[in-house]
Amino acid sequence: MKQIKRFLPLFLVIGALALVFAMGWNRYLSLDTLREHGGELRALAREHYLLTLLALILVFAALTASVVPGVVFITLTAGYLFGPWVGGVATAFAATLGALGIYAVGRTALGERLRQRAEADKGLMKRICEGVDQNTFQYVLVARLVVTVPFHLINVAAGVMAAPLKPYVAATFVGLLPAHVIYCWIGSGLNEILAENPDPDLSALFGQFAWPLAGVAFLSVVLPLLLRLVQKQRERAA
Repeated sequence: MKQIKRFLPLFLVIGALALVFAMGWNRYLSLDTLREHGGELRALAREHYLLTLLALILVFAALTASVVPGVVFITLTAGYLFGPWVGGVATAFAATLGALGIYAVGRTALGERLRQRAEADKGLMKRICEGVDQNTFQYVLVARLVVTVPFHLINVAAGVMAAPLKPYVAATFVGLLPAHVIYCWIGSGLNEILAENPDPDLSALFGQFAWPLAGVAFLSVVLPLLLRLVQKQRERAA
């Protein structure tokens, strides 16, 4: 029974990944889905708002936990259907749920083996584990904002180090929220853009939102510096 509980998160992640590719759902992670079915999705969201929002959160969380590439298109879809604020909060929350799935894998099935490798390793994994262990909230928040560390590598490291859940979850959600709101803002403008041009250039599309994206990048640089200054002041005061 203990072995089943230990490996259950890993089996669920693998099962979700296999299901996504077996059903071909990964093919819907593109602008083609909005181009071809956007009107139907918007009608569904109007008629069944909460149910559609809940379904989107569950799908986003499952795709995040299954490590399927292209989840950014779900974020755009959330903005397209629910606007920047509702979509941004919903997808940031869903991504946090998905991150917890990988956290659970790192803490259970692979925890002991990965912890031994991290202790013997002198590279990136060890540095991440040490950072998470020393100050979970600050390290995870900065890593989410700056995006210097792969998303799921932080989740695994947090699980391996048995990081406390409250600061880990709070830092993940807060760190993801700015970028998700920006992407949902982009998605909210897709209705008019796709109506004018059914085959828009993706790079040009994101170029229209260069300033908001630059703002997120600026925040990701400034906030870590502010956090370091606050930490140094606390250390001096102590």
